[in-house]
Amino acid sequence: MKRAIFPGSFDPITLGHYDIIKRGISLFDELIIAIGVNTDKKYMFSLEERIKFVSEAFNDESSISVVSYQGLTVDFAKEMDAEFILRGLRNPADFEFEKAIAHTNRRLSDIETVFLLTSSGKSYISSSIVRDVIKNGGDYSLLVPDSVKV
Repeated sequence: MKRAIFPGSFDPITLGHYDIIKRGISLFDELIIAIGVNTDKKYMFSLEERIKFVSEAFNDESSISVVSYQGLTVDFAKEMDAEFILRGLRNPADFEFEKAIAHTNRRLSDIETVFLLTSSGKSYISSSIVRDVIKNGGDYSLLVPDSVKV
């Protein structure tokens, strides 16, 4: 069984995340959406809201589970018996950042990182942009799955 985790803060989940997850389903037998908790980070949405947004977006997918975690992603992957970390790439800057993390994770454990390019029509979307649109009263519905309701 090929099991992967897709880690992130998902504050909130975007259509870019959704795209990577939907495409990742065909690559892995099980995909664990791992919502990271960083006590140093200030989130717009509570952990419970983030879990709800992601869970509702994929409630019809039996191969997906949604969990939260703290600490190193590689440690969590080991705990979940995941062989792979799935990551999405929007642009060259993402690649450079994610490459360094992937090399570090590979050095710390035997886990492989699999990169998928975000679909071109969604590559401009980021959680920080969505949060800014929400804070300023804009129409965020074109950037997130229907499960995200503010």
